[in-house]
Amino acid sequence: MTRHRSSAAQAERLRKYRPDIQGLRAVAIMMVVSMHCGILDIHGGVDVSFVLSGFLIGSQLLAEIDKTGKVSLTKFWARRFRRLAPPMALTIVGTAAIAWLYASPLKFRDFVADGLSASLSFLNWRLVENGTDYFANDGTQSPYQHFWSLGIEEQFYLVAPIVLVALVWLSRKIVRNRALVGVALLAVIAGSFYMGWSQTPVNQPLAYFSTHTRIWEITSGVLLALLAPFVSRMNTTVAALVSWLGLGTILVTSLLITAETPLPGYAVAGPVLGALLVIAGGCANPGFGAERVLFNPVFNFIGNVSYGWYLWHWPILVMWPHIVDREFTFQERMRVVVLSFLIATAMHYLVERRFKNNVQLVARPWKGVLAGGFTTAGTAGAMVLAAIVPLNLATAPASARPAPGFTSTASVEKAVHQRKLSARVQSTLLKATENHASKGCIDNTEITKFVMRDGCVIGDRGSKKTVVLLGDSHAWQWNDLYDELGRELHVKVVTMAKGGCSPQIYHIASPTLGREYRECDSWRDSAFAELKKLKPDVLIIADRARQEATRDGAEAAFKVFEKTGARLVYMTDTPQPGQNVPDCLATHTDDITPCNRKQWQALEYTEFRAMERKVAEEHGAEIIDTTPAFCSLDVCPSVIGDQLVYYDNSHITSGYSKSLKPFLKPTLEGILSDA
Repeated sequence: MTRHRSSAAQAERLRKYRPDIQGLRAVAIMMVVSMHCGILDIHGGVDVSFVLSGFLIGSQLLAEIDKTGKVSLTKFWARRFRRLAPPMALTIVGTAAIAWLYASPLKFRDFVADGLSASLSFLNWRLVENGTDYFANDGTQSPYQHFWSLGIEEQFYLVAPIVLVALVWLSRKIVRNRALVGVALLAVIAGSFYMGWSQTPVNQPLAYFSTHTRIWEITSGVLLALLAPFVSRMNTTVAALVSWLGLGTILVTSLLITAETPLPGYAVAGPVLGALLVIAGGCANPGFGAERVLFNPVFNFIGNVSYGWYLWHWPILVMWPHIVDREFTFQERMRVVVLSFLIATAMHYLVERRFKNNVQLVARPWKGVLAGGFTTAGTAGAMVLAAIVPLNLATAPASARPAPGFTSTASVEKAVHQRKLSARVQSTLLKATENHASKGCIDNTEITKFVMRDGCVIGDRGSKKTVVLLGDSHAWQWNDLYDELGRELHVKVVTMAKGGCSPQIYHIASPTLGREYRECDSWRDSAFAELKKLKPDVLIIADRARQEATRDGAEAAFKVFEKTGARLVYMTDTPQPGQNVPDCLATHTDDITPCNRKQWQALEYTEFRAMERKVAEEHGAEIIDTTPAFCSLDVCPSVIGDQLVYYDNSHITSGYSKSLKPFLKPTLEGILSDA
């Protein structure tokens, strides 16, 4: 009788339906939506969801193994397909339709390629391959980017039942219990966590998006499911405290994580641990646990529509600025939250529940698998067809003559008044990203030392006169023009450039690396050493205006430049368009004025620009003010003549730079004659 009462009590604690988990699912989606939409800077919602998925699926699989000694893969995958595939297909196809109507035609094919990857559940690996920055806020985000986490979960669903059955069988054969299963799960957790932590500073996209660096979070939930019968025996008072501690851990650690925190690293362990504690405490069914807060009608409803809310909030968020074509304010973000919630609610009742409770699909699991397979294949096929649809851009006949660009400052003024985008420029937009400097050399982020090589020498390579062009990517963008000028003026040009690295002695924080740009400091030292060896006749300094600039850093650099004995030239920085110009033009072909920028906005960090210019003048540098070649009447146009001025959100095109020969050549010719 005692044994019977004990078993009954444990069964009462190990409930099939867990209201606290439903509430925690609501908390997780609210965290995700709040963070993405800029409502609250709280991270970790996806990590909590991973733990929930691991626990729920692990509990389901282990219960079936206990009952039958195996897992029906057909039934398991049919349940997953009924739950996941229809809403996912609707979101993927619907997002593609919205992107076709409102997004830049230049991005549409990349978007549908992401949609194809999402439909086949490997978008996370595409993001790794592309080196995607999850926290980028520069308009480069894909409306499908959030499918990375679903891809990991679906990969887990595909493999988990097979692996778990094998582990249980092996453990019973060797140790006659499930101890080996626990050891194997612990090994996966430890190994995966270590890979994620160690790869974060080395390759953040790999650490953030890859399956093997994230699977530990889901596996933690599976391990807790394995231990649930033991955890359920916990004293109810202790269990209540554990669940409250877990909820507090989720909220506190999630608020401590910021966009500057290296993720995933070790930081995501906080929300994961918190979720595990909430679930573990709930296993004992305590009367005064966190379930008191988590179990309520509001959270229950949000939990029900959480999947659809996750699916729809992100594509609407990414596309909303294109849809409304106005400033993306806090009010606009709240509209995204509300609209995506309403869509999720409708999809829950009209799609999710119908497939989940479909009598034929439930009774015949093989039909569910086939339906899921056809849905996936149909979605992927739709993305393939979308990728070959002709884009809505005009084309112009090929011309042997280069397109006119800058001819005089009058051409810039004329461009300010231009409205319609010519067919000739439209036809170049698809290849705009290729319209960058091809001559000279530039070192990437990881390079720590400048090394002179053949590619760094352009212009008249046999000349005895040497010009050095020194700087970051805003120096490198001029290379093709300097190559032509060097050949015409019979001077050798050596380019020394490193991405994001100012030649002036500033300590720079690299957004790519998420830390101080130490590689820049060491590269700059080696470049200065090479300058002393070269002894150039003319040294041209060009770099991006940046807020890290200090007068001491500029002074220190120009003292080094002076010691070379070269004639010093300082080129002021080019304007910042503030948006991806080709994308903007492709969506505003009838009126391109939204793609132009006011001069006061484009010439950012004006106080630092003025300081650098003054220091350069104090050290005898000739100043080349580039502004008249880009701005007029307080506007900096995105198209001048028939030349695209910028190929991205920062750098000028090779075509426009070469059109500036009449602007730059007389000045450089005079400088060389005096050098």
